[in-house]
Amino acid sequence: MTRPGVYLSAARRHPRGRQAAAASIGALALALAAPAVASAAPAAPAAPAVTATITVGSQPWGVAVNPVTDTVYVANSFSNSVSVISGRTRTVTGTIDVGDLPTQVAVNSRTGTVYVTDYNAGTVSVIDGRTDTVTDTIAVGSYPEWIALNPVTGTVYVTNQGSDSVSVISGRTDTVTATIGVGAAPQGVAVNPLTGTVYVANTNSHNVSVISGRTNTVTGTITVGTNPTGVAVNPLAGIVYVANNVSDNVSVISGRTETVTATIPVGTNPAGVAVNPLAGTVYVANTLGGTVSVISGWTGRVTATVTVPGHPVGIAVNPLTGEVYTEDNSGITASVITPWGR
Repeated sequence: MTRPGVYLSAARRHPRGRQAAAASIGALALALAAPAVASAAPAAPAAPAVTATITVGSQPWGVAVNPVTDTVYVANSFSNSVSVISGRTRTVTGTIDVGDLPTQVAVNSRTGTVYVTDYNAGTVSVIDGRTDTVTDTIAVGSYPEWIALNPVTGTVYVTNQGSDSVSVISGRTDTVTATIGVGAAPQGVAVNPLTGTVYVANTNSHNVSVISGRTNTVTGTITVGTNPTGVAVNPLAGIVYVANNVSDNVSVISGRTETVTATIPVGTNPAGVAVNPLAGTVYVANTLGGTVSVISGWTGRVTATVTVPGHPVGIAVNPLTGEVYTEDNSGITASVITPWGR
C-alpha cells in the first residue's frame, strides 16, 4: 500500500516526495464584578491543554471543522474512513467509508459538504454533511493529499503530489474545471477567501506557488524553508503561514507583498497549520515532536507548546469556540485542545 506522509512516513511515501476577544471581555466582566482585595494578585490565564482524547479510526491524518454545526471530521488513513465528531459532546456520531487511504479533509460551512482526498485512489470523496453519506467521487491527479476550499465561491483546490499539480473543482457541479502545474511534490494548500488567492507548498521545491483564483494561473513563487508542508491563511490580516517540515520553523508571508517577513522556530517536523482569524492565533502540529506550537499572530512568537498524544499531522480550529483539534497519526485518537482562558 502506498502511503503519504510528512517526515514520519518519509521512507514509505511517494518516491518523489520527502517528507482572543470574547474571552477577554468575559475575563474583564468577572474582574469588575469581583470584590476588591488590595493584596490579591490577578490570576494567570489558564494555559492551553489537551482536554479530551477521542477514539477514531486507524492512523488518522487530516482534520477539518464546520464551525456552523460544530462538527469535526477526521480522515482515518488506514481505515479508509472519516470519523464524524460532535464538537459539543466530543463523541463520534458516525463513521463514513471513503476511498483508498484518505488523507485530508475540507468542509464548506455554507452547504455542509465535506471533501476528502483519497491518496491511493487518485480521487476526492464528496460527503453530504447532513446525511453523512458519500454522494460523489471525483477523479483528480496522482496521489492527491491536501485540500482547501474557498467558502465564498465554493471552489475546491486539491494538491496532487504525484502529478506536481493542483486540481480545481467546482463545488456546484463536482467536476474538475482546471488543472494547474505547480512545483515539485505539492502538499499543503490554503485559500484567502477575501482575495481568492491560493497558496501551495511545494515540498521538494522548497517554495510556495501563488495562484490567482480568478484566472487559475500561477502568479508568483516564494522561497521558504526546507520541505514546506502545511499552509494556512489569516484572511483578516492577509498573512500566510507555512510549516517547513525539515527546517523546524514557520515562514510568515505577507499576502500583499508576497515576501517572507519572519521565520518562527517551532517543534520537530511541523506539518499541519491552522489559524483562528478572530483571535489571530496560529497552531502548528509538530509531528515527531508530539506537540502543538501556539503562535501569537500579533507578536509572531510562540506563546505555548502543548504536548499531545503521538504524532500529530493535521490540525484545525473552530474560530467560534476557539477549540483546536489534532490527531495521532501513529495511533487511533484525535485530541481536543482548549485555548487560553477557557
